[in-house]
Amino acid sequence: MTKSICVVGLGYIGLPTAVMFANHGVKVHGVDVNPAAVKSIQDKQLHIEENGLQERLNKAVDEGFLTASTTPVASDVYIVAVPSPINPDNTANLEYVRQATASIVPFVKKGDLVILESTVPPKTVENVMLPELVKSGLEIGTELFVAHSPERVIPGRIFEELVNNDRIVGGISQKSAELTKELYEIFVKGTIHLTDATTAELVKVMENTYRDVNIAFANELAKMAEKLDVNIWEAIKFANYHPRVNVHFPGPGVGGHCIAVDPWFLVELGGEQAQIIHLSRNTNDSMPSFTAQKTQSILNKNGIAGATVAALGLAFKGNVDDMRESPSTIVIDELEKLGLTVVSHDPHIKQNKHKTQTQSMQEALEQADILVFLTDHKEFKELDPSTLKAKSKIVFDTKNCLNREAWEKAGFQFHLLGDAKN
Repeated sequence: MTKSICVVGLGYIGLPTAVMFANHGVKVHGVDVNPAAVKSIQDKQLHIEENGLQERLNKAVDEGFLTASTTPVASDVYIVAVPSPINPDNTANLEYVRQATASIVPFVKKGDLVILESTVPPKTVENVMLPELVKSGLEIGTELFVAHSPERVIPGRIFEELVNNDRIVGGISQKSAELTKELYEIFVKGTIHLTDATTAELVKVMENTYRDVNIAFANELAKMAEKLDVNIWEAIKFANYHPRVNVHFPGPGVGGHCIAVDPWFLVELGGEQAQIIHLSRNTNDSMPSFTAQKTQSILNKNGIAGATVAALGLAFKGNVDDMRESPSTIVIDELEKLGLTVVSHDPHIKQNKHKTQTQSMQEALEQADILVFLTDHKEFKELDPSTLKAKSKIVFDTKNCLNREAWEKAGFQFHLLGDAKN
């Protein structure tokens, strides 16, 4: 069994991964450049929200299998799980990956394994990590083993998917891939597929880009539905009864650290050959503006000027506290550009992380001339509209998460993104 693992990056992927290995009896040392994140882990306090994480973290720390600090320690395996964001011009920012790799170079020894889990553009292992790792003086692939094994999990179900999903492992040598497979077999029940590092990098980015392109198709259909007098959600449901069709759903934009980011890696690499991918990104990036304009249109039809909008939901998806690349924040920007005042609320984001945010939903309801639901949180789905004390009786649902019948029965004027039929 592996003697020790050092996990660099204790965010939405690194921390659950570290905890998972620790819970399976492996000594894990977690590293993060954020001292507050390290302190919270040492104190068994979560700095991210994830189902089942608290109990697993408690067990890992209490049993002495998980420690944390701001600097790496000598280990047998190093897992890099740091952010790989995009720059303002949509090019890949791989500096976190480079710095994390450089930070472990003084500690690696002959026979060690280095794994990149971050989602990255193809050739990142080859062009960014290996130039740093060769500085160790070890021969790559025979003395120091290197692989890419991208996470394939979604927030809210990380532990279930860490265990059950198939995993792709790309080694820079066959031995690198085999050692990585052996490591993840400690807890992975899904099939582990072996390939080379660049193919593994491409596979992960392809998976997220497929979803982005599919959502862009749905968003185009939603815009068309406004002119066709149809409910696009109904049409998609019927289309998906076809055994070979799986159309995704529209929304106010695409967020998160994966689907909103990874396609840009392929656009940057592919240039003229990435036209569908590029167009899909632009389509999805246009939805916050479309949502804001639709909100303005509803207000205009009701003769309401100088309005206040309640933006309900700041997380990029339902039932998580993750605001990374959230379209909600861009919708708010677009609403403000139109001269509207915005007050926002999200039941999962416990500290105010946005200038418009209030921790009191009631406060938002009392100020607003229209309620715009931007995230499909369980708390919003379970609202009883008949009990709401709201200034406004106008609702705009951008996620098809509310019961139209119940809201209309409670006296609300109900609008749904992509639905001109009703």
